[in-house]
Amino acid sequence: MGPDADAAASIRRADPFAPLTSDMLDVGDGHEVYVESVGRSDGLPAVYLHGGPGSGCQPDHRRLFDPERMHAVLFDQRGCGRSRPKGSRQHNTTAHLIADMEKIREKFGFDRWMVVGGSWGATLALAYAQAHPERVSGIALRATFLGTRAEVETAFTSRLSQFYPALYEDFLSVLPPEEREHPVEAYYRRILDADPAVHGPAARAWHDTERALSEHKPAKTRLDLASLNVWRTLPATPFMEAHYFINDSFMSEDQLLRNADRLAGIPGIIVQGRYDMLCPPRTSHALAKAWPSSEIRLVEEAGHSLYDAGVRDAVMKSIADLASKAAR
Repeated sequence: MGPDADAAASIRRADPFAPLTSDMLDVGDGHEVYVESVGRSDGLPAVYLHGGPGSGCQPDHRRLFDPERMHAVLFDQRGCGRSRPKGSRQHNTTAHLIADMEKIREKFGFDRWMVVGGSWGATLALAYAQAHPERVSGIALRATFLGTRAEVETAFTSRLSQFYPALYEDFLSVLPPEEREHPVEAYYRRILDADPAVHGPAARAWHDTERALSEHKPAKTRLDLASLNVWRTLPATPFMEAHYFINDSFMSEDQLLRNADRLAGIPGIIVQGRYDMLCPPRTSHALAKAWPSSEIRLVEEAGHSLYDAGVRDAVMKSIADLASKAAR
């Protein structure tokens, strides 16, 4: 080993979750995606898919995988996190992301791998597994999202108004009266508008509303309307979400449920928060009904977030249990 390899090995001994590798991978179309791996090079292959769309992988995501058993790959999807060009929505569709995953799998020489993802990561996990079932050893999901317009519409309208009526009024008030009949569509248009005076307040309001819906006990249940027009760094996720959701996640109607038979024989575990406002239990139930080799593990007193009580531990256990099945 050279001095760089010696230094990397020393870091991993001190921190077993330090990356084995970290690279920028040219996936074409002018995009480079950030890819890292953790664990042991001869471990059970797995890939982690972050949410959003539009967020990115975090150091804590590495800790979902047992470094003594697994060889886990984490990557920032096109336009997200450390990938370049940052925020780019050109040549950025579900099909592009699936193709990127295949390039990453081939780069590491994996024949099959476990696919792990939550929320939008669950959407991408299912879409990839249905496109390439022969490449998947197991699927660990959190908060099933099927990528449909109806799921987003319901979360940000009827469910928001039922559980957080004052927040819903704040959410509507950002829009002019003539756009409030179809608020989700109006938000998409505004977020994707080139004018910062239009997209800035809409992106901030969308982000803060989504945060309240994502937590079982949100810290804030109202929008700070006075601050929406104040210049500050804009959150990344609303722009990628609007791009994907206005295009039905670049999938056909009910694609993931209609094609669930392609998952036949692939073991799956779905971790579901009882009080998930964004991805409620009925969605996981519908998926499990169409995918008999899967099981739902309900986490009581939890909502959507990975960091609601009990959710992270349940996800870690689901990965470990699927790893044991794959090893057998």
